Amino acid sequence: MSARMNIARLAPDLYQAVRALDAAVTAAGLDSRLLHLVKLRASQINGCGYCVDLHVKEALADGIDAQVLHLVAVWRESPFFDARDRAVLEWTESVTRVADTGIPDAAYDAVRSQFTEGEIARLAIAIGTINIWNRIAVSSRMQHPVQGR
Repeated sequence: MSARMNIARLAPDLYQAVRALDAAVTAAGLDSRLLHLVKLRASQINGCGYCVDLHVKEALADGIDAQVLHLVAVWRESPFFDARDRAVLEWTESVTRVADTGIPDAAYDAVRSQFTEGEIARLAIAIGTINIWNRIAVSSRMQHPVQGR
């Protein structure tokens, strides 16, 4: 598979706006571990190899255990994830798959049991932002680096 286009070059103003939104999400005060889980899980759902690679590397650099990252795709089956993690992962899946889920009350209730409405709002924007990045990367076929090649 080869890259289709360079969106950053073709639409620089819009690309920079997405970067600014991403920077604002990072600075919004969300727990960094949870933000890593959001970015990784949404990227897995969206089939974005570039973003999965990037966010695994970033999470490892921030000290998240590799085994935890390996198990994000099957979080329901792993004891590594506490109630806050599970609420965030459920919310991430529901919001990312909005066309299929409609974001049911059960997903909202789960996240509401662990987070304030302000935190949920910031999480919704964080999830939307990684979904934008996934769509940019997948539609343009951005390629993740391959070590040793």
